[in-house]
Amino acid sequence: MQVLQVRSGVFDPEDLSLLGKIYDEAVAALPASMRTAVNRTEIAKLVLGRTAAGEAQLVLLKRLMVAIASAA
Repeated sequence: MQVLQVRSGVFDPEDLSLLGKIYDEAVAALPASMRTAVNRTEIAKLVLGRTAAGEAQLVLLKRLMVAIASAA
């Protein structure tokens, strides 16, 4: 499992790719009616806020987003 390297808020290109993929998948899991700019911004904040916790926490966040979307 890859460990995100955060140095003064700067991410490696590989880490940015991973974060983008997690963000895209979380947004895609939402019903179309919930893919608002406000919700996309909040998802981005959640993803970036979890980077210090590492990839495992980001995967859990993605699973949570999928579960929320499924319940909606």
